[in-house]
Amino acid sequence: MKTIDIQKAVKSLADYAQRIDREEVLVVKNGKPLAVLSSARGMDKESIALANNPKFVAIINRARARHSAEGGIPLQEVYRRLGLKQSGKKPSRQKRNGH
Repeated sequence: MKTIDIQKAVKSLADYAQRIDREEVLVVKNGKPLAVLSSARGMDKESIALANNPKFVAIINRARARHSAEGGIPLQEVYRRLGLKQSGKKPSRQKRNGH
């Protein structure tokens, strides 16, 4: 990751943005992170907004920590709790953009 001080940045934003396919660019001010330029190829605006929302990130981190500590619920149990009938087929996994 390339780091650039905002006060020493001499190129245009377009010049820095053209680098992001090769590496992310961390913009700092007084040595502290200010912004990151990174590729958003394959992502939509909603995914970018959620990934950068501190409340959403905190929810995901809590869920991951709980899953690590307690484990998950088997799919059969989810069906039972929701009162759903299981089909004989396994659920298909759809591709997600960006992750």
